[in-house]
Amino acid sequence: MKIRKIHLLCALLASSLMVGCASTSTTDDSDGSQQSMSDDKAMADAKARADAKARAEAMAKAASDAEMDAKANLETVFYFEFDQATLSSSTRAALDAQVIVLKRSSKNIRLEGHADERGTREYNMALGERRANAIANYLVVNGVERYRVESISYGEERPLANGSNEMSYSKNRRVELN
Repeated sequence: MKIRKIHLLCALLASSLMVGCASTSTTDDSDGSQQSMSDDKAMADAKARADAKARAEAMAKAASDAEMDAKANLETVFYFEFDQATLSSSTRAALDAQVIVLKRSSKNIRLEGHADERGTREYNMALGERRANAIANYLVVNGVERYRVESISYGEERPLANGSNEMSYSKNRRVELN
């Protein structure tokens, strides 16, 4: 009987060890599956962040490319009527496009006023200055910081077209934005 009790006790001990090992392995498996789920979530989060970063970089590049295209297509020379420093509607429209780009930039600009050869040197210097200032004022009123805008007049000193005819004169009555 004693032997039977010992066998029974050994059998109970063995079965309890087996149950203990089985529950330990189940606990280990659930910890492993939780770890695996945690790893999967971390990988998915990292992939989502990488995808978001790639999309943001692509959008920034597209915006930069669009801005470069816009800058390339912007007018930088603005023409005036004889003895005038008033802005035409087409000049205002071109300047509105410049304002959009200039507001996104921190770049300083230089406005160079010019006149045709008619009139005295002093008068043409003043006229070129009025033309450059007309454009500078338009830019500033529309949101470009004044300290970024420099105006200078060359009067008749730097003609774009040589000649004493209306075609040459009209090309020389201008402001160049640099």
